[in-house]
Amino acid sequence: MSSMKQQLAQGLSHEDLIARSLSLAQSPQAQSVFLKLFTEDALAQARALDKCAMGEPLSLAAQPLLGLPVSIKDLYDVQGQCTPAGSLVLQGSPAAQQDAPAVQALKASGAIVLGRTNMTELAFSGIGINPHHGTPVNPCDPQTPRIPGGSSSGAAVSVALGICHAALGSDTGGSIRIPAALCGLVGFKNTQSRVSIRGTVPLCPAMDTVCAITNSVQDAIELDQVLSGHPLCVEKRDLKGLQFLLPRSVVLDDLDDSVANALERSLSALSRAGAIIVQKECAILKEMAVINTPAGLSPIEAWAEHHALVEAHENRMDPRVVVRLKQGQGVSAAHYWDVLKARVSWISRVQQEISGFDAVLCPTTPLVAPAIASLRQDDEAFSQANRLMLRNTSLFNFLDGCSISLPCHRADELPMGLMLSQLAHHDAQLLGIAWGVESCLQSFRV
Repeated sequence: MSSMKQQLAQGLSHEDLIARSLSLAQSPQAQSVFLKLFTEDALAQARALDKCAMGEPLSLAAQPLLGLPVSIKDLYDVQGQCTPAGSLVLQGSPAAQQDAPAVQALKASGAIVLGRTNMTELAFSGIGINPHHGTPVNPCDPQTPRIPGGSSSGAAVSVALGICHAALGSDTGGSIRIPAALCGLVGFKNTQSRVSIRGTVPLCPAMDTVCAITNSVQDAIELDQVLSGHPLCVEKRDLKGLQFLLPRSVVLDDLDDSVANALERSLSALSRAGAIIVQKECAILKEMAVINTPAGLSPIEAWAEHHALVEAHENRMDPRVVVRLKQGQGVSAAHYWDVLKARVSWISRVQQEISGFDAVLCPTTPLVAPAIASLRQDDEAFSQANRLMLRNTSLFNFLDGCSISLPCHRADELPMGLMLSQLAHHDAQLLGIAWGVESCLQSFRV
């Protein structure tokens, strides 16, 4: 049971829980985390729940997130509000006529939505820096302000600071798993088709995925079932005899020492638990970069979606986002079609490569969170860090698979993640394995 659920079970009122979360959301350490707080609505909902609790017992079975504070990324529609997606140029867009299906699902589950969280403009970066609204500071290091990861930056920090039970984000190339890894949280990217992407500001509709950041695998299972409306039969797996694939190609390149050490420690813990780790070259993973050269799926579709904004308002947009968007400029329909066909072929061949393994293992990111100051003004350093942050996670978006990042650092280390991945529609299998792996990793995370 999560700490917030425990607090409610032990008699804390819903109003006190929400008031405490709102107070923390406005504290100095949460600066730039929220772009808009729904203070009055959140408190009114909490008071209504307390009033109901004085009568009939509240039903957690029907509403599993009843009374728990959650945040939503700024790219989701909320009825009566515009949807800026972390951008200045969308702030005057028409108000949404209804909530996005994912927001509807959270509300139907009883969750109390605290507000909209900050993000990389248009969700097009794995770093989390936003020049318009500031950058949420990763709470992992009290000495050095570090990036939270992106693009779901505020989402991750809202959970890491204990403001929210969970955060609704999105993942096109790693935007759930990267900030989860860098902030010491769990980030589950489900199979894309499980949750509707309607009511979101699109980036790359072929890969945009609606998903959440949580504190644990159990919470990830619960959030996935709420968002999708399709319950999963998930059983915690004993690791003995499970076969994990660790590719040697791509995903182990350029690891910093701390990530390399954490990976070795994690593999040793899994082996002691009886798991079988198989290392293979997997050169096919190198092909993804080739397929996406010179312009890949994300910039092609992102340019198609947002070229009018760039053409009309480029000087009011994040220049680093504009650079990435323009990578898709001038791409022919023939090239786009070639990328789509190559992706289908690549997915089929990767399926054959990893068939028979219970999951694929690798570090979520090859490095821990860099200092914000080291990337704020240095475009070359930013581009290099962004490429590295997205490299491992994006493989499994392009594969159309499911993937989860689990914390694998010790208490005296900066956060980092171990990523487990599988093919599309293996969500229940992957979550059951991740649940077992999470328990295994706890042995050295104290």
